[in-house]
Formats: sequence, C-alpha cells, structure tokens
Amino acid sequence: MFPKMGHGFVKESQSSSLGKTRQFFQRRTFLRLDLPLILVCLALLLFGLMMLYSASAELSFYFSGTRDLFAIYDIFLRQVFALMVALVAAPAVVLIDYRIWKPFVFPAAVLVIVMLLLVLFIGESRFGARRGLFGGSYQPAELAKFVTVVYVAFWLESKKETLKEITLGLIPLILILGIMSAFILLQPDYSAVLTILIIGGMLFFLAGGDWKQILLLVMGVFILGVLIILFTDTGRIRVMNWMQGIADPTLAPYQVQRALEAFYKGGFFGVGLGNSVTKSTGLPTPQSDSIFAIVGEEFGLIGTTFLLGLYLVILWRGLAISQRAPDHLGTLLAAGMTVWIVMEALINMAQIVNLIPFTGNALPFISAGGSNLVVSIFAIATILNVCIRSESQKEPKDDLFSKMVDLRRWDRRRRISRPRRTPSTKERNPPPKGSVSDEDRHTVSFM
Repeated sequence: MFPKMGHGFVKESQSSSLGKTRQFFQRRTFLRLDLPLILVCLALLLFGLMMLYSASAELSFYFSGTRDLFAIYDIFLRQVFALMVALVAAPAVVLIDYRIWKPFVFPAAVLVIVMLLLVLFIGESRFGARRGLFGGSYQPAELAKFVTVVYVAFWLESKKETLKEITLGLIPLILILGIMSAFILLQPDYSAVLTILIIGGMLFFLAGGDWKQILLLVMGVFILGVLIILFTDTGRIRVMNWMQGIADPTLAPYQVQRALEAFYKGGFFGVGLGNSVTKSTGLPTPQSDSIFAIVGEEFGLIGTTFLLGLYLVILWRGLAISQRAPDHLGTLLAAGMTVWIVMEALINMAQIVNLIPFTGNALPFISAGGSNLVVSIFAIATILNVCIRSESQKEPKDDLFSKMVDLRRWDRRRRISRPRRTPSTKERNPPPKGSVSDEDRHTVSFM
C-alpha cells in the first residue's frame, strides 16, 4: 500500500530532522550562557554554604540562648533563604534585556536613597554604625553598590558624546556618586563609599573619559580617603593599627592577630573541614568578615589559593563577556559588575592578612549576609544578561578593548574583507594537462 523507502532516504530524513533540532536548541537562551562562569559561581555558592555552616554553628548556638539543637542552623538557614530568593529572581535579571531597564534605573536609584535615609533614622545600631533595616537583616548599602553600577553605566552611555567636556562629564558624575556616597558616609560605611567611587572612576575610564579628568577623579578619591582618616575616629584608628601591624604583627588589631593564627595553624593542607579551633576561641565575626581565615585554617594554603583562583576565573570570564558585548552599554555593565565582585573579594582577603587597613568588606558568595549574597548573584546575572545577547544581537559599537580592520599589505589600500564565492572542488583541483575530463568523456561517448 505504501511505497518502500530506501535506506538512504531514511538516513537523509534523520540527518535533516537532527539538523533542525540542533538549530532549534542553538537558538535557545540557555545554550548561549557562559558555562565556565556559571560553574564557578555554583562552586562558590556551595563552598560558601559549607564554610558558613562550619564557621557559624557554634556561634548560632551560643547566641540563641536555648538548648535547642536546631539553633546551630540559624545563620546557615537565613543564608539559604537569601540564596533561594536570589535564585528565584535571578532568571528575570538574566532574561529581561538590559537595554529596556532604562525607565526603571532612576526610580531604583531614588528608592535606594530613600532606604539609606531610613537607615539613619530607624536602622539598627551595631558596632557604632547604623547600616541595617528590619532588625539589621537588610543593608541598603549593598544594594546601593549594584544600583550605582547600573545607573552610572546608563548615564555614561547617554553622555558618551560629551564626556570630554568637564562640565558635562566629570562634574555631573561626581554629583551622582557624591549623593549616593554622602548618605552611606553618614552611617558610616567608609569601605562602601570608597568602593562606589572606585567603580565609578573605572566606568568613567571605560566609557572614554579624558585622562586628565580621570586623574582629577583619582586625586579626589585620594583626598576623600585622607579626610576620612584625619577627621574620623574609626578611619584614624584603623590606619594606625594597620601601620603598627605592618611594623610588628603582634601589634596588629586583635582580629588580624587571630586570623594570622588561624592561617598558621592551617599550614599547607589545613586541619580539615569543621576542625577549626580559632573560630571557637575568640576570632571576631568568623561567619562574615573573618571567614577567609577559617578557610585558611581548615583547608590551608591549597584551599585559599583555590578560592582565589575561582574569583580570578570570574574576572577572566566577566571581562571576556564585556569585550564581546553587543553594545557600549553592555560593555560597561559587564565590566563594572565583574570588577566590583572581584574587588570586594580581594579587599576582604587583603584586610584579613593586614595588607590593607581593615574595612569590613564581605567575601562575595561566602560570608554570611543575605543582602550581599543577593546583590552578588544579581551582578553575575547581569553579566549573563550581556552574554546571551553577545552573539544574536550584535550591533555596531566602539570597542573599548580592540577594533581591528584588515589591512591588505600587498594592496596598499584599506579595505574590509567581503564575502567571496567558495571555489568548487573542480576549481581547487583541476585535472592534469593532457587528461580527459568527465565532461569531455561524457561528450565523446554520445558522438
């Protein structure tokens, strides 16, 4: 009843269907995501949960004031809850095209400023600073870093034609960064202020700002740092303790001394997961600011080097994505988020071994703190947002890193290569002279 189909026809049909299936999946968004970046972030999240449980179990039980065994999971479970909230919201940050964020950027900046004002009036005071809302569980300064990167990137993109003029470039940028920093400075959170200013200056550089204006901005940040040291007790004490610790480690701040003790006990291979002694004998904030010291004690030099390597992979992949961004705005967003995350990590690692004055920065993806964890995941989601549009929606842009035009040396003319017809097999491999071609042989046979 039905005609028989040969084996060759079946093979051709299968290959055709497989080709269509492959093209369908190649167009899917998840196949355009940067797999190394995702895997590194997942490794950091899992490693962070493991280290947080190890560093906070005894502390949670001590502060619970009860004999309930489940009290040891208090800090850990709050981190898990923040992680779940971030992972639920992150797909929206990845999939919604960053170019249509523009109408929401300014309202978001206003909302963050309002939250920073609320902190000053109703925020919970801890260690001489007001930084948190809702019982100290939410810190608007962390969200301010993320919103600042987004807002400055959109602003620089809209003003890229006038950045060379100081009255239209540098001065408005200083006002934008200054308003956000002023409210954070009143908490006070000096490390967050310096982070925002450094990221703003870096974005201004990537946007093509004049080097003289960049030099003025660097000098302004330096002068602000000097003023913080001279006229604030916190800044002055931290710098003095840091300088004493450089001269003699035994005179370093107590937190740094205990951290160095943890690294010494860890040695090369570490004492093993959960076997840290320093976290139980007075190391301040082992679950947040000092968690890198717990990593050093339990996993040794190998573990800390591995952790540093993961952040360097984020730097590599983030900058690679920013270089392939489909437009100038994508380049600024991806580079800004990447540098922010990696800079926060390096500052945390450097402060705990007294390479820089103690700042109180969290270690992204590792330290306890739902606010920092959520915005760190949002930063990675923004980088992935740029990534999935790098191939399918490429647009003409001024590449900040490299833009090469094929110059034909033998032609002595500048021209861009055009697509050419691919030569056939017969043209690439002509028959030898004196031989009869297939066409000639076919003609002769009919004569």
